[in-house]
Amino acid sequence: MRNISLSTIQRAHRAWRAARDAKPEASAGPGPAVTRTMTLPGIEMLPTPASSDVGDDDRVLDPFASNRLVQHAGAWLMMAMLARFGVYDVVRDIAVTRERAVDEDSARVSLDATIATFAIGEPTLEGVRRLATPTASLLLQTPSVPSPDTLRSVMDQLARDLGAIGFHFRMLRRYLDDDRQQATSEPGVFYIDNHLRPYTGKRVIRKGWRMQDRRVRPGVSDYYVHDSDGRPLFRIDVPSHDSLPMWMMPIVNQLRTVVGDDDRILLAFDRGGAHPEPMAMLREAGCEFVTYERAPYPKLAASKFTSEVTFGEGKDAEPLRFVESARHNLKRGRGRVRRISVFDPDGRQLNILASSTLPAERLIALMRGRWGQENAFKHGNERWGINHLDARKVLPVDPDDIVPNPARRRLDVARRAAGAREGDARNKIARLERKGVEHDDPRYATFLERIENALSDEEEIDALRPSVPKYARVGDTDLAGKLVKHDGRRKLMLDTIRIACANAESDLAQMLARTMKRPREAKKLLSNIFRAPAKVRVGTSSISVDLAPAATATEVESIALFLAEVSRLRLRLPGDPRRRTLRFRSQLR
Repeated sequence: MRNISLSTIQRAHRAWRAARDAKPEASAGPGPAVTRTMTLPGIEMLPTPASSDVGDDDRVLDPFASNRLVQHAGAWLMMAMLARFGVYDVVRDIAVTRERAVDEDSARVSLDATIATFAIGEPTLEGVRRLATPTASLLLQTPSVPSPDTLRSVMDQLARDLGAIGFHFRMLRRYLDDDRQQATSEPGVFYIDNHLRPYTGKRVIRKGWRMQDRRVRPGVSDYYVHDSDGRPLFRIDVPSHDSLPMWMMPIVNQLRTVVGDDDRILLAFDRGGAHPEPMAMLREAGCEFVTYERAPYPKLAASKFTSEVTFGEGKDAEPLRFVESARHNLKRGRGRVRRISVFDPDGRQLNILASSTLPAERLIALMRGRWGQENAFKHGNERWGINHLDARKVLPVDPDDIVPNPARRRLDVARRAAGAREGDARNKIARLERKGVEHDDPRYATFLERIENALSDEEEIDALRPSVPKYARVGDTDLAGKLVKHDGRRKLMLDTIRIACANAESDLAQMLARTMKRPREAKKLLSNIFRAPAKVRVGTSSISVDLAPAATATEVESIALFLAEVSRLRLRLPGDPRRRTLRFRSQLR
């Protein structure tokens, strides 16, 4: 034995260990091991990595088990909140009616996966791949995670036969019913504005004006309605980019179908809708409104602003002086509306027009609150992905639709270019004359020739323009067979879920902010909670979820207080047949 080297012994040990690991383990009973699986109809699943944390096959069929570290368990908070909102009830009703190809279990699993995907910060259905962890069967109460293609297919099935529209407006009814339970003497306040969703693909779709870019871009104009707190209620997509005045009354009529004809409603909108005709129509329909007056309007002396209102407190306090001046005449027999002139600390005057009995201070506050809607657009895009296309399927535009004539547009562009060439040449001649250059200088001849060419082009274009209308049928333009629009049904389904997620996030953020030293960071901390893993303990009547979110030392106590308050809501997971209440706690100390 003394002649055997250490390396020989090590080689022999490695060979023995490899042979040992290659032997199959003895089975607990006779016969081959049988893997039990559960397949949901119409659901294609992503493979879930094997792990000892998942447990044996019997436990997969009964997905809840104690003392398991479940990844992304914080998403249960969002699922349970949306179940409380009634999202699952509405989707279940849609799934079981009109002979759809999606059964109730498939709809529930797909909705769980979609909500969890959005909650952990993935803005599109492709992000469901991040849920395919070893504990995904516990997170979604299903053996495997649905694939992105499966989710798209399920959403398409739910969206057909007006399912998407029904889902969208049934959720609107639930939001407004909740608001009316907290009704005050004031009218219900709704902010209306459009938001262009840009498109960067290769298809030919209509262009609209995007204020952020200060130019027209291909895309779809979405008209959103938000409540007084800046929470989204519903949206209407307008591929034709119609103006705000054209959509005011349809939106009012839609609100009236939900709140009734007797409830007071007040619309707040920007200058895009501040035209006499739509304002008169709103007033005649019994709808109150407040908006900014379009310039020009009379400027008042600073001494005229005799009233004052202050917004904010402490260092953030902002005093504003105002006066309710002479009523604004809508002209052509349309009557008059209130005019409130506001003088800000920077010495600028802006006028507010209103048809409402609310005090001037309240109307000023409502117009200041309109920035909440602008912030909601920004947050909705960055956090929830409202600008994503979600579906690439396109439909041909009806050849009888009237669109801006592209031939006329090209003529207008050429006319402006010719005018610019003429003006540039005349400027060059004027500079030569100021410098005292003789007229026999060859540069004069060059610039005069440019002027003559530009004038010739202008005359030719001016002769053609009367015969080329500004608007024309799609079939009569070179867009025939090319112009398309996107099928928005799937996106409407997903945006309804996004809106519900955004509203649940707002409710939870208000609860969390009350416990934080920096309340403005509540939504950021809340996103960490949604992504957090948790240790799950299951009882007969409750499920304890001990979350471990990423947090700073100052946020630990806030999270503990917040989760205790959430637990008092007695939330339940929609996939739990026993309807056990969720008890959230924090593992952080």
